[in-house]
Amino acid sequence: MNTSVFVILRHTFREAVAQPIYSLLIALGGVILILFAALPFFTFGEDTVMYLSVGLDVVLLVVLVATLFATSRCIFEEIEDRTMLTLMSKPVRRWEVLIGKYLGIVMAALLAVAVLGLIMGVCTLLRIPNDYTLRPNTVDDTEWQRLVDTRNMHLWGLGASLILVWLQVAALAAIGVALSTRVSLVVNMPVVILIYIAGNLARFLYPLDMGPLAHAPTLVKGLAYVVGLLLPTLELFDLKPVTVHGKLAIGYFAEYPHSFSLNAVWGFVALAGGYALAYATFALSAGMWLFRRRELGGAA
Repeated sequence: MNTSVFVILRHTFREAVAQPIYSLLIALGGVILILFAALPFFTFGEDTVMYLSVGLDVVLLVVLVATLFATSRCIFEEIEDRTMLTLMSKPVRRWEVLIGKYLGIVMAALLAVAVLGLIMGVCTLLRIPNDYTLRPNTVDDTEWQRLVDTRNMHLWGLGASLILVWLQVAALAAIGVALSTRVSLVVNMPVVILIYIAGNLARFLYPLDMGPLAHAPTLVKGLAYVVGLLLPTLELFDLKPVTVHGKLAIGYFAEYPHSFSLNAVWGFVALAGGYALAYATFALSAGMWLFRRRELGGAA
């Protein structure tokens, strides 16, 4: 890795983690996850599934908000207070600043996902025996093996889902960093949240010939297609129907007729990772174009 990029990455990571809002949101998310773990969901044997589904939404919300606070301020405020002028007086190029800050923020998001994911994992292990009416101290080898397989299945599914949460946040963070070259926190964060909502709703537009735009004029369909290309396809980061609500082919559950293999799950995660990389490259390229045309003395 480029030395300048690494130095900026490290500084941005430390700065993001040191922000009080970062620690506050992670602490709040951890408390919520622990409280949810202690609550019954009254789902007739699906309490663990419900906990994982709700918990992943909590992790996504907490990490996304913490990340957007960092991305919204990472470049704009340094331009406004003229810190960027001092930085650019050194042998550092603008693309190195942009990439370094993005990677530092993404690493901070990864740390947040890891901390909250660890809390979720421990809580899941503790509630599985009661949710599935399995005895953790049993001497029955069959029951014990079923308990082990159940825990492994949910933990593998949780791990894959957490990686997808991080990839989704990374894709949205690229938009936030790109916008930070021009607009402040007040504008940046609402715009990224609107893009997040639109990215989730866009899945219902396709296919255009059969969706709600089936009878729309060709111009409208063309506009919808272009907008769909520009928006992040967040549906690619949602594998909960498989990793949470489905059954993974692990041990006892391999006998289920509709179980999903781990190879298929990780293949999907790899596909989502490739898309996140491609979209982040696109968003940061647009941000680089905006950054090159930005005066660093505070004027837009």
